[in-house]
Amino acid sequence: MSSRTQKLFVFFICLFLSGLSPIAFAQGNEDGNTVTEQNAGVANEETTTQALSESIDAQFGFIVENMAKVLFWVPVQAVPIPLIVLILFCGSLFFTIYHKWLNIRGFKHAIDITRGRYDNPNDPGEISHFQALTSALSATVGLGNIAGVAVAIHTGGPGAVIWMMLIGLLGMTAKFNECTLAMVYRKVRPDGTVDGGPMHYLEIGLQERGFPFPVAKAFGLVFALFCIGGSFGGGNMFQANQATSAVRGMLGDVAGINWVFGSVLAFLVGLVIIGGIKRIGQVTEKIIPLMCGIYVLAGLVILVIHIKQVPDAAVLIVRSCVSPEAAYGGFIGVLVQGIRRAVFSNEAGVGSAAIAHAAAKTDEPVREGLVAMLGPFIDTVVICTMTALVVIVSGAYNTPEAGQGVEMTRWAFSETLSWFPTILNISVFLFAYSTMISWSYYGEKAWQYIFGTTRTAIIIYRVIFLGFIILGAVASLDNVIEFSDLMILSMAFPNIIGGVILAPRVKTLLEDYWRRYKNNEFVVYD
Repeated sequence: MSSRTQKLFVFFICLFLSGLSPIAFAQGNEDGNTVTEQNAGVANEETTTQALSESIDAQFGFIVENMAKVLFWVPVQAVPIPLIVLILFCGSLFFTIYHKWLNIRGFKHAIDITRGRYDNPNDPGEISHFQALTSALSATVGLGNIAGVAVAIHTGGPGAVIWMMLIGLLGMTAKFNECTLAMVYRKVRPDGTVDGGPMHYLEIGLQERGFPFPVAKAFGLVFALFCIGGSFGGGNMFQANQATSAVRGMLGDVAGINWVFGSVLAFLVGLVIIGGIKRIGQVTEKIIPLMCGIYVLAGLVILVIHIKQVPDAAVLIVRSCVSPEAAYGGFIGVLVQGIRRAVFSNEAGVGSAAIAHAAAKTDEPVREGLVAMLGPFIDTVVICTMTALVVIVSGAYNTPEAGQGVEMTRWAFSETLSWFPTILNISVFLFAYSTMISWSYYGEKAWQYIFGTTRTAIIIYRVIFLGFIILGAVASLDNVIEFSDLMILSMAFPNIIGGVILAPRVKTLLEDYWRRYKNNEFVVYD
């Protein structure tokens, strides 16, 4: 199938999905109907739309509930921490200690690499270090930073922020480990395109460590399946759900707005994802700096206005996390919510960013791992903390009418800057849009790992991905968040375990690279 035919196919699929809206089905009153009949038709249209949305949401909720029983299993009932949360926290702590606190000692060098000081245009790969970072950030700096932080505070209290920051710092080294492995085991095709990510380094690397092929292949397949699910969940449905919520907040509860906006969003995403990682990198390198700059600037304005409340907010965060007055179960709840929301936001340990960084132009795996390390810092330590402070100093976290998710963040900003909700709604759309186009690439690479790289296989995945955007727009927030957590967090099972097994290979490469860096053996291009 030619590129031109492929683009036309996706274009018409988007139009077809748009036509599935109940509003489209409800059109068609015949000429000669009375005004009363037309009004009755409108009422019936609204009822049909609502009934269909509720039916889809109910079925989706049933599936999510049963999946959660398996994937969020609590091994020790006396300590109600899901196994996956323990694996993520302990894995990130292990990588940080094992690589000798690289998140601190390698921070400055990582910034120099990202600035392009060591960029060799002749290195193999598809995108620059900066484009790889912005592509990965576009998948992480999204609504998890706006809505996810508010959800964490709403369910776990202000103390959840401490755990989000901690997992963000520890996650820097976890992301370094996985992205370095992705570079080591990536496959560069004759046409210059790249296949890489945990599914590849798990399959090849574990065999090198002595594991039989069926076991190594199973690790790769399990990761790929969860990655596909993650691309439909947190990388798609959650983004569409919260972007739709923002639009509904501006326009009100217009009949069928969820279906219409979901269809439009699917069409806009389809226009970009047909261009692959190069198109995605070109878009994200422009969107991400602008989005982050506007959002952080607005947050700083609010914090300056509420400067007297900032120390009290900091004390409240710490007290809510470690206060002896807090019940034991409450402390565990704060910890679990903080880690869940942080990992959902920065994706450290789950392996998704390794797929984007594998496409970077470099022949130094460690160098790209260092660039990837900046992701959790920007995403969680900077932007998530900014959101948390704004939500707390404004009082939104304990104001019932503020709602939850993106509504709470919007309320927090609008209480101080009456004009900001418009900017926030635009930011929500851009965050959601950039996240979806990057996650489509992650899911597509995982899909290709299982079903092959044929044009037909790729088209099938892209059509399904666009369909899930519409599903996310009509489903309830609770079900969408649970499904998103299930898929994205479960990617950590094979990735963390495999990453620990392959960590000695990364350590050997890091020690050699660091020796050459300290001896000034690298060529500087700026």
